[in-house]
Amino acid sequence: MENASARSLWGDFLDAHLEFANCPAPKVIHFCDNEKDANTCAELVRKDIKRATSHSLLGLQLRKEALPKIGNFAVVTNWKGDAKSIIRTTSVRLVPYFAIHAEHARLEGEGDKSLDYWKKVHWDYYTRELAPFGRKPLESMIVVFERFEKLFAR
Repeated sequence: MENASARSLWGDFLDAHLEFANCPAPKVIHFCDNEKDANTCAELVRKDIKRATSHSLLGLQLRKEALPKIGNFAVVTNWKGDAKSIIRTTSVRLVPYFAIHAEHARLEGEGDKSLDYWKKVHWDYYTRELAPFGRKPLESMIVVFERFEKLFAR
């Protein structure tokens, strides 16, 4: 783990939870593609408000990233890389974009937590995410809906 802040937080977590001492080092992540939203989401996770995220399956495939797996750990940072929380994936579901419902939006915890807000900001994000590959989001695209629990925060 190259991020010193993440390494420190992971070490503090392991000191308190020796049962995970043999787990591989977690991924270090930030949410979103801009500083304002990344910092907001890191704080929402730290406050245990944000408990889910939604990846586009196509975006993961185009970037050759693995699907999230139940039990995976991640260190959540702000945009600058300051570690804020440790999360663990608890569920992964593949859902068509058009089938996302209000509970998904509520679990993501962003904005006013409404489905309308979720659809607008995620459509805009998926548009930016797929544009470099010459692709556009579709109502029928598959969303990887990942739920997680916050295990530790600073």
